[in-house]
Amino acid sequence: DSLLDILNDILDLSKIEAGRLALERVPFSPARVAADTAAHWAEAAQAKGLELLCDLAPEIPPVCWGDPHRLRQCLDNLVSNAVKFTSAGEIEINLSLTPVGSGTAAELRYIVRDTGVGIAEEAKPKLFVAFSQADNSTTRKYGGTGLGLNITRQLAGLMGGRIGMESSAGAGTRMWMTTPLEIADVK
Repeated sequence: DSLLDILNDILDLSKIEAGRLALERVPFSPARVAADTAAHWAEAAQAKGLELLCDLAPEIPPVCWGDPHRLRQCLDNLVSNAVKFTSAGEIEINLSLTPVGSGTAAELRYIVRDTGVGIAEEAKPKLFVAFSQADNSTTRKYGGTGLGLNITRQLAGLMGGRIGMESSAGAGTRMWMTTPLEIADVK
């Protein structure tokens, strides 16, 4: 992480905690956000010999309402971690629709799956806490501030969504984030 990235993260965190982070509501393409994120991280993944895949479900609406900048920031944080903690294999960005409850409503579900080191059970509660990483050796070995997942969790909440993960040590990680689906009928 560059010093500018760290400063931007700290500024975002302080805006979120002060209740002063305003989200945009503009028409955007969810598939484009996922594809652009994959394109942005392709070189870093390739440099480590990793395959970076992007799987977009065909039923994704072409245009939705939301904040593409903040959504991209969240995906960048998830993919950044996947690249950082994966030394062999692949990373996949997946975008699909998930039904919500028994009604017909749906939400966008972004998943970043990797074949990396995974996360030990005892480290999981620390993951979404600011300035916290799995353990002290993580900072020494991989770098980072421990802000990315905390910001991502808070941004997901501000956008009306959720974040979560499934992982075990040595078996890779699957991070997911949802946002409400609000189709934009834009010609």
